[in-house]
Amino acid sequence: MHHKRIMVVDGSTLSRELIIRQLEDVLEDHEVTACQNAHEALDRLADEQYDLITSAVVLPDMDGLMLCQHIRQSQNNHFTPVIVISGDDDSRLLKEGFAAGVTDYFDKSLGYRALGTFIKDFQERNSGLVGRVLFVEDSTTAATLTMRMLDKQGLQVVHTKTAEEAIELLDKASANGEDFDMVITDFHLKGEMTGGDLLHTVRVKRHCSQQELPVLVITGNDDPQTQVEVFHAGGNDYVTKPLVEEILMARVRSLLLIKHQFNALKHQADEMRRVATTDGLTGVRNRLYMLDRGDAMISDAGQVPVAVFIIDLDHFKQINDGLGHLIGDHVLVAMGKLINETFPDGLNVRFGGEEFVVLLPHTADGRQRAEAFRAAVEQLKPQGVDISCSIGLTHSHDYPEADLNTLLGLADKALYAAKDAGRNRVCVTAPGANSAQEQRVC
Repeated sequence: MHHKRIMVVDGSTLSRELIIRQLEDVLEDHEVTACQNAHEALDRLADEQYDLITSAVVLPDMDGLMLCQHIRQSQNNHFTPVIVISGDDDSRLLKEGFAAGVTDYFDKSLGYRALGTFIKDFQERNSGLVGRVLFVEDSTTAATLTMRMLDKQGLQVVHTKTAEEAIELLDKASANGEDFDMVITDFHLKGEMTGGDLLHTVRVKRHCSQQELPVLVITGNDDPQTQVEVFHAGGNDYVTKPLVEEILMARVRSLLLIKHQFNALKHQADEMRRVATTDGLTGVRNRLYMLDRGDAMISDAGQVPVAVFIIDLDHFKQINDGLGHLIGDHVLVAMGKLINETFPDGLNVRFGGEEFVVLLPHTADGRQRAEAFRAAVEQLKPQGVDISCSIGLTHSHDYPEADLNTLLGLADKALYAAKDAGRNRVCVTAPGANSAQEQRVC
């Protein structure tokens, strides 16, 4: 994991300690280096790379803006954001800050607690150059120079010379769950496929949007017709040769931010879907999730045969009535946790009240696993309460024409047989002597 490296430059020992304390309170996975003057900071910056630098506007040996100018001329930290902390509202900071290369300012009269929040928000708005880049360039010389620029910023870069190889790498990465964050490609590649063909494949055949996989195109000129071709093919942006490092990295940073925002929104949407289909108390899926996916699982050749369990807590009403609903909730939470742990490969659902359903793929005989779960419930004793469960079980291969609703009905009959036989047991519904008969074995 990449730890964020932050440098704090301030001549006041107290100020440095207060800033560091606030950073520790609001940031995770960070490492702070404190420097008491500009020369100490520059000595470190010559050998080390940082993700963020904060500096007082007045330092013992140098003006903070002058320090920023030196940082912008450095090899390792040329692009590192610099925040100047000052109580001086003189317009000089705004007038000279741009030329000095200051990224942002913080008014320390707002207090050091506000500074911690400010820096946290700043990092969220200005995410660093983090990402996996597929770089397509057939010129060895051009590739070497560009790779040097990208590598210097800590990006993971995979280089290939042809569009065909690039498509193979994209497919392989997708299959392995290691997708690229962006593509940088020369528009005019040697070989059968050009950079335009690669773009067309990404946008049309792979159906990747400009947000899902940003593409930066390198062109030999910036005439209007070339621009039209680049954008028509699905490029997000372009840079022209010879590459200017500041322009290239600004484009890369912008497109990586688009990708990171896409990932964040996708994660948020996935989380909202998960919450909407998860039982809030027990942590297993809810009934809606099973109704949406159950029939597909049962008919999926890659998952059959499927064992269908209905699990019912024995005498749960007595627990609620005798010990209270709060204890009853603790029991249900413990059951949900045990079901998820016991059947990590299953579609686990709270069907209603104290009743749970498990659809277990690739299972021709689920009785052994059902018995193991029943025994585990006896040992559970949540909140010191002795509990047991009854389980009804059936299998899709015994009823190949049955849909989810039919299989649930068959498992439910087995559950009632388990209850009639004295509870705390597993019963199975299976075909009888002829197709019109069923048998329940307990």
